[in-house]
Amino acid sequence: MIIKVGSRSLELKIAPTIVYLCLLSLLLSLGAWQLRRSDEKRTFIKLEEQRMSSGTLHLSAHTEDDLSVLKYRHATVTGRYDSAHQFLIDNQISDGKPGYYVLTPFILQGETRAVLVNRGWVPLNNKDRSILPDLSVDEQQTTVSGRINSFPSVGIKLSGAEIPTDSWPSVVQWVDSDVLAKKLGYPLFSFQIELDNNLSGGFKREWRTTTIMSPEQHVGYAVQWFGLALTLTFIFIWYSFKRDNE
Repeated sequence: MIIKVGSRSLELKIAPTIVYLCLLSLLLSLGAWQLRRSDEKRTFIKLEEQRMSSGTLHLSAHTEDDLSVLKYRHATVTGRYDSAHQFLIDNQISDGKPGYYVLTPFILQGETRAVLVNRGWVPLNNKDRSILPDLSVDEQQTTVSGRINSFPSVGIKLSGAEIPTDSWPSVVQWVDSDVLAKKLGYPLFSFQIELDNNLSGGFKREWRTTTIMSPEQHVGYAVQWFGLALTLTFIFIWYSFKRDNE
């Protein structure tokens, strides 16, 4: 196909045109995807801010176990720690060092139900992984507070990685609250409470309050993809233009 433009002709050859259209479609799709991600992040941050400022929830056995409703709410709960039965989430990195997150069951006052309290990060014993950290905590009745959140995520959930080790403290790769509840012998809420930094009985706590990538960063990536699409178009047009006397 040849299109006359003044003293030049735009010759659209089949193979280069198909390649151009495919690449253009890909670049535009990536740019649009980044814009959608930017909108999603704005919604996420707004929701996080709303729930964090919506007041403190007192967690009880009657609280609806719905993470989609409770996530990021600040909560208090009264009861006691079950220090004899604690979990260590393996492969957690802090400042480039490997370690564990410590999940301690907190049994609600007057109930048999518990919530897992994330007491923070502890380092791995690099010389001997079989030597686990000291996780002792006071078992007297107390009130703890923190942010409700989902359990730490993993990139790939390997089959069987949710099964905790037999001994205590029990090491697990990723958390399935139903599996851990079965090992404990009493029900658990399907979320964790990230222990407030100002409370005792915890370890290193650096709870993330925002997403890793801001909405503005997604917009920046979108501009880059659209810029590449524009550059590709200029190159394709330059390649396709020929003088009539050529």
